Amino acid sequence: MSRAPTLKAKASILFPMPLPEPFDYAVPDGMELRVGDHVRAPLGQRSSRGVVWALSSDDGSRNLKSVESVYDAPPLSEAMIEFVNWSARYLVQWPGIILRMVLRSEDSLLPSPTELRFEAAAERPTRMTEARERVLRAVLEQGPGSAAELARLAGVTPGVVTGLAKAGGLTRIERPADPPFDPPDPDGPGVALVPQQQDAADQIRRMINAGGFQAALLDGVTGSGKTEVYFDAIAHALRQDSDAQILVLLPEIALTRAVTARFMERFRAEPALWHSDQGPKERRRIWREVNENRARIVIGARSALFLPFQNLRLIIVDEEHDATYKQGDGLHYQARDLAVVRARASRAPVILASATPSIESLANARAGRYAYIQLPDRIGKAVLPDVATIDLREHRPQRGLWLSDPLVEAMAETLGRGEQVLLYLNRRGYAPLVLCRDCGHRMKSPEVDAYLTEHRYTRRLICHLTGFSMPRPDKCPECGAIDSLTSVGPGVERVAEEAKARFPEAKVEILSSDTAHSAEKLLALIDRMERGEIDILVGTQIAAKGHNFLNLTLIGVVDADLGLAGGDPRAGERTYQTLVQVAGRAGRADRPGRALLQTHDPEHDAIAALVAGDRDRFMEAETMAREALGLPPYGRLAAIIISAKDPSQADAVAKDWARNAPDADGIKIWGPAEPRYGMVRGWHRRRLLVRADRDVDLSAWLWAWKKNMKPVSSVRVTIDIEPYSFV
Repeated sequence: MSRAPTLKAKASILFPMPLPEPFDYAVPDGMELRVGDHVRAPLGQRSSRGVVWALSSDDGSRNLKSVESVYDAPPLSEAMIEFVNWSARYLVQWPGIILRMVLRSEDSLLPSPTELRFEAAAERPTRMTEARERVLRAVLEQGPGSAAELARLAGVTPGVVTGLAKAGGLTRIERPADPPFDPPDPDGPGVALVPQQQDAADQIRRMINAGGFQAALLDGVTGSGKTEVYFDAIAHALRQDSDAQILVLLPEIALTRAVTARFMERFRAEPALWHSDQGPKERRRIWREVNENRARIVIGARSALFLPFQNLRLIIVDEEHDATYKQGDGLHYQARDLAVVRARASRAPVILASATPSIESLANARAGRYAYIQLPDRIGKAVLPDVATIDLREHRPQRGLWLSDPLVEAMAETLGRGEQVLLYLNRRGYAPLVLCRDCGHRMKSPEVDAYLTEHRYTRRLICHLTGFSMPRPDKCPECGAIDSLTSVGPGVERVAEEAKARFPEAKVEILSSDTAHSAEKLLALIDRMERGEIDILVGTQIAAKGHNFLNLTLIGVVDADLGLAGGDPRAGERTYQTLVQVAGRAGRADRPGRALLQTHDPEHDAIAALVAGDRDRFMEAETMAREALGLPPYGRLAAIIISAKDPSQADAVAKDWARNAPDADGIKIWGPAEPRYGMVRGWHRRRLLVRADRDVDLSAWLWAWKKNMKPVSSVRVTIDIEPYSFV
């Protein structure tokens, strides 16, 4: 009579790699594992870090390798595992690729390293030199520091610091190199909410009290005080659960840094800031503190969604309409949509806030899938700015200039009253095109079929798509003609040059990612604008988001038509949203504001709706057009990008994909075709565009298509669910 096999524990481990599924490993006797534990296990010829994705019993019929070790760190939460699995299926990606977004350096799983610091001792040594006196003064003025820091402050060598410690003048202290974040105080100083804000805050409080998942759209005009409403929500969530973790997503790194002071003032503690500008040490610190449930409030860019929260109780997506929530390279995802999924996995509320909500979010709110919370009025004495157009067909600027006479007159009046002007043009650099007057040659990037932008301040030509940069040549590279290259069209640098020429007494500065390329420079520029040290600010889209310049009363949009051209189905919506946000910077205090839009097409729906102040009419027209065409949110879109070094291979593989598409009702495929940028960084690109009816499981259909295709090692295939870029 045979004996039943002895059952042992088996762990399925997911690795942060493009692998199709977790791998099974034996759990050694005496090792205790939980689902979500971080472990090391053999993979191929090396040891790799992974996460326990499931635990089960093993009958010993297979010769499994064993788990090597387990980290002494909290496991990934059940909610995070659910989020990774759902995201992988929806985005048509292997779950290991999603897990790679979650995991950081292994140092994040270890306790913080310590560092030696020195503080003043209770008694002074009997023998004190002038150098030692300077060190002691530095400690008393600046607080504890390392030997190197104190030596630098005192103007001495580190040996003087250690010598003073040996003499008894300083005390050695060990402290974590990655200090924990102070807990926020929900009862910190807040502003009194006006009735419409209080009503909105009460609705969100009821959502938090109810527990569980619920989504809400907070739709408030610019200047209506949305931030204070969600501050109240954060405070309430913290009062309900002292261990609660809160995630606030912002669309721009610049905004992430700019709002920190408001959070610190309201909650008497520094929030954790998560964005791509953070160094490895700070990212290690934040990841560990979030994983250990010690970071209570996290403010971050889109990738903060993948932090390992243990007790996520509230998510806020500010400026939810913003296109920068869409990740356009690497892993393609829409952070606004995944934030809703992340909240659902954590059984927590999510608040989507905007003055110009996306059509997708408005449709969900009007269908009752989201709670709909509105703030229709500005607070205090501030009123929405008057908006008018300047028809460039009637008021054409002089040749080589870009500001029309009516706009210049309005600027002069505004500056005469001691008020500020913002000139908006979402085009970086000096000129978007440089060409040869003799032969017509246009300067292009060698890595992509795109024109190079001239930057006059640095005398360089730059490709904003790939980052390629070169000095501006003195002669045409095609025909050799000297001094024949000319700049065509305006960028913000050129508009600023014209503003300085027209108003030589005015202080003119530029706000763009080129001129404010670090958080410190950006914050310094914003501070100068708030103090009134800038008269005319010339800015790109970064100037339109989240700033509160109280003395700014005139907005001049240099080219309101920019962005309306092309085949992007969201072009009209984006243009309207951007212009509303830009215009909303004016008149945010007790002085009335106005916005003047230079345009060749004042009758365009987006521009006419803005002038009329009739958002509902514009959004209704856009919604009806989307619904008629079956575009999001009334249908689904996906793009498949085939990239190869050899253009003929890109064509062949793209056609092979098109031939092997599974048959299905409710799905239409366009292409393959060459997109606008047919080559990027030496890779030739072809695109297939898929439209599906709303009731079709597009992700499942794409998975079936993907699994039916044999990978080609020299060809990249990228699947983009709900694409935002059509270039």
